[in-house]
Amino acid sequence: MNDGCRCGDHFVTVVRNAPWPRHRAVSASYDDLVHTLPYLIAALVGMLLGWLICAVMLHRRDHDAPTHRSDETTLATAVLDQAGIGYLVLDANGHQRLANPATEALGMAHLGLPEPAVQRLARRAATSAEPEELEIPGRHSGVDTVTLLAQDIGDGLILVIGTDQSATRRTEAMRQDFVANVSHELKTPVTAVGLLSEAVLHAADDPETVRNFAERLQRESSRLASMVTELIALSAVQGSGLLADPGPVAVDDVVADAVERASVAASTAGIDLTTDPPSGLMVSGDRALLAAAVTNLVENAIHYSPRNSAVSVSRSFRGDRVEIAVTDRGIGIAPQHQQRVFERFFRVDPARSRATGGTGLGLAIAKHVAAVHGGSVSLWSRVGVGSTFTVSLPRTAPADSGAGTGIALDRPDAPRDVDMEHTGAS
Repeated sequence: MNDGCRCGDHFVTVVRNAPWPRHRAVSASYDDLVHTLPYLIAALVGMLLGWLICAVMLHRRDHDAPTHRSDETTLATAVLDQAGIGYLVLDANGHQRLANPATEALGMAHLGLPEPAVQRLARRAATSAEPEELEIPGRHSGVDTVTLLAQDIGDGLILVIGTDQSATRRTEAMRQDFVANVSHELKTPVTAVGLLSEAVLHAADDPETVRNFAERLQRESSRLASMVTELIALSAVQGSGLLADPGPVAVDDVVADAVERASVAASTAGIDLTTDPPSGLMVSGDRALLAAAVTNLVENAIHYSPRNSAVSVSRSFRGDRVEIAVTDRGIGIAPQHQQRVFERFFRVDPARSRATGGTGLGLAIAKHVAAVHGGSVSLWSRVGVGSTFTVSLPRTAPADSGAGTGIALDRPDAPRDVDMEHTGAS
């Protein structure tokens, strides 16, 4: 019993032990009444005061408990309101009892009414006494697939949890496409190698035929080796974050490495490969990766340029960004294809790419290499005029005084106010 109640009992005890008159006759004298009246008043006041204190303390206890529970309820409501997962509670009749805002965004409910598919799932969970799962299409943009899980939580209530599986489904679709594309791309040269090897065996007595088949066999094996190498390079940079330990890299060294690697392909294709003067620009990253990315852009430009045309590589800086632009005067890329050129294995002209030994991975590698360096790759192109692929990277040091102008040719038909140096590739 609390203190207030004990206080009241104390007063009752005092009253009982008071020196009341021993004679309780109805005809008590006036003096007896006067003598006992103070004790009566004291007893009444004590009882009232004790029970009043008891009532106040009980009220305070009952008041504090709901406040604490109210704070917990408010916190839980705030958490549910901010959650990206949908929580929906239905009763036995399928009526909505509780829902957070995510249920509307995920298409589980609309204007306070659960969707029919959600109600059917809840009824199944109520009858089966086991969790039931269902996938429904998203109702809003960006939400493709929603996975629902319904479970009986007792008292005739069913909890339905909805999660957005769009990103997971897109990733899975990309993985399946990648596996299918790799299987298809690898199957072609492997099959060709097998057929050419068989043809060489059957033509052993014809040196000219053997030489012809052997050359084709060498081309296919080189293409297969290039594809495997590029797949390894792509897997190394795709999906990774920024470089863990970048170092200072001279942009001029990156351009020189790329031009040197592509010089043989340019000479074979009859392409005049040119560069602008050294710039002295510096970036932070991995020289080998950056050189591989720019090399892929240069070789892509060579593959899609007509014979006796030019491919130029230029350097520039814009604010805190360094740009390396590769410009060709080739066939150009139609607008509907420009958003897809960085996809793995995508080719604007598949027949031309296969003829030149392209794997369809070069631009994807360049994109991911730029991304791990905190940069990007952009495209300008016009059909029949040419294309410019520009790698943009964070700049880490100013250009040396007296260095080249570093003005980029942003498009093939831009004014040539920079003297391009011939590399001797053509």
